[in-house]
Amino acid sequence: SDTLLQVAETLGKTSMQAEDRLRGKLRISVVSTGKYVIPYFLTDFLKLHPGVELVLDVSNKQGVVRDLQSNTVDLSLVSTLPRNMELDSMALLKNELVLVGSNHFELPKTRSQYDLLRKLTLIFREDGSATHAAMQDFLDSNELAVYRKIQLTSNEAVKQAVMAGLGVSILPLIGIRRELERGDLQIIPMKGLPLKSTWRLVWHRGKKHSPVAAAFLAYVNERKQEIVERWFG
Repeated sequence: SDTLLQVAETLGKTSMQAEDRLRGKLRISVVSTGKYVIPYFLTDFLKLHPGVELVLDVSNKQGVVRDLQSNTVDLSLVSTLPRNMELDSMALLKNELVLVGSNHFELPKTRSQYDLLRKLTLIFREDGSATHAAMQDFLDSNELAVYRKIQLTSNEAVKQAVMAGLGVSILPLIGIRRELERGDLQIIPMKGLPLKSTWRLVWHRGKKHSPVAAAFLAYVNERKQEIVERWFG
C-alpha cells in the first residue's frame, strides 16, 4: 500500500544515512524456484548494510504459506498469491513456465498437440509446490490426460531428469536459462503455454515491519527496475 511504502522509504533513507546502525535479522521465506530470483535483490542491500543478518528459508509453496500464517517471517516471495489471506504485495518481475524436453527429444508424430501429452512421461514437482499446481491446472483446464507421471521433490532434480531424457516437464524459464543457452534443454511449443504469473514479495496486511524489513522494501521499491534489467533482461 502507498502509506506503507512512504513509511518504508522514510525508514530506508534514514537507514542509508546511518547504514552502520541498521542491525538485525531479515527473515524471508521463498518458494523453491524463487532461489533463482531473490539473491539478485539482496546482494547490494546486504553490502550496504553489513549489520543485517539474512535468514532465508527455501521451501515449497505449502511451507511458505505456513510461514505467512504463523507470521514467523518478515516477507515471503511467491509467484502465485496464496488464497484466503489478507496480504499486501510488491511485484518484482514476470514469471513464465514453459514445456521443456532434453536436447535429443523429438516430438512424436500426432494428429494434435494434446495427443502428444498422452505419449509422453510428464515429470512433476511434489504436491504442495506452486509448479506442480500450475502444471495440474494447465492439464485440468485443457482436459488433458497424462500417459505417465514421475514426481520429484526439487526443481534441480526435475531439470536433471528432463536433461537425461526421462520425460518432459513444465518449468519456470528463469531456472533453465543457462541450460537453454547451452543447448541441454529445448522448449517444446504448445498451445496455452507459457503460463504467466508475477514474482511478488508478500506480507500480512497491516504488518508492522522491523526497521530492517522496511529498509529492504524501500530499497527494492527504488531499485527493482534496474535489478530486473541488469540480471533478467
